[in-house]
Amino acid sequence: MIVDLPNTTTSQITKRIVKMREQGGVVALGRVLTLVVITKSGLEEEAIEAANLASREHPCRIIVLAAGSPEAATCLNAEIRVGGDAGASEVIVLRGSGELAAESESVVSALLLPDAPIVAWWHSEAPESPIKSPVGRIAHRRITDSANAADPRDALKHIAATYADGDTDLAWTRLTSWRVQLAAALDQYDGSDPIEGLQVEGASDSPSTLLLAAWLHRALDVPVTVTEDPRGTGIRQVIIERSKGNISLTRPGTMEASLTQPGQPEQKISLPRRSLQDCLAEELRRLDPDLVFGEVITEGLIKLLAEEKVVKA
Repeated sequence: MIVDLPNTTTSQITKRIVKMREQGGVVALGRVLTLVVITKSGLEEEAIEAANLASREHPCRIIVLAAGSPEAATCLNAEIRVGGDAGASEVIVLRGSGELAAESESVVSALLLPDAPIVAWWHSEAPESPIKSPVGRIAHRRITDSANAADPRDALKHIAATYADGDTDLAWTRLTSWRVQLAAALDQYDGSDPIEGLQVEGASDSPSTLLLAAWLHRALDVPVTVTEDPRGTGIRQVIIERSKGNISLTRPGTMEASLTQPGQPEQKISLPRRSLQDCLAEELRRLDPDLVFGEVITEGLIKLLAEEKVVKA
């Protein structure tokens, strides 16, 4: 069910939610957090779909700020979505224009669940500094996506410069399966055959490629070469160079990868590209700072950019 509230106020929205709860109980209790999604008008449906699917694992109130034109007359239009139109959550879509087109803490604050953690997700463009943005100041976790930036490398540098505990980026979340597989392979390493270098291959527009290289470079402290593939191809390959034989994890397509290790048969591994909702659901599982990401973005990435060797595929 979708209820439209044109030219409204946050007070009227709150009253309508309470009335809906009293009438039909469609707005259930038991929400575990408030997810605030900041996006642009016209892009909100993609964000709502991902948030709805993620909410099946993490029931929450979803507040979507879909900024309209700042040149238009000041107005706030809203939708309340519940039931089948809201997954396991209740969704409040706010479309502001004029003075209400900008991200606003005051608009959001009136609609937050009481005594519940707040997660902010910038679906399209990241703010200059998430921790200093109007919604970021009140959020426990702040999620950006450097893959949306025109220059992902510059976007990662900016994240490193403005990082605060509680920040994360979906380019890092997309790496979870790669990191699990590589960590498992390295767990078998006994140190008798020293690691001499690293090769990481991925798309030139993939910030995940750089973050994976930074994570490995920080952990193993060996020279690294980043090979840039054509845009849109994601991460393709990681080679851990050793004198007695390399460890290689290669994904030629988008689903299946091959793991080769000295003295062992080649293994076929399911390694699909992760969907937006999968990454968002993973980030909603934790409300404490991701310390590993913090170390990789502020230390590992800076070291990598200073020492890496980049070649074209």
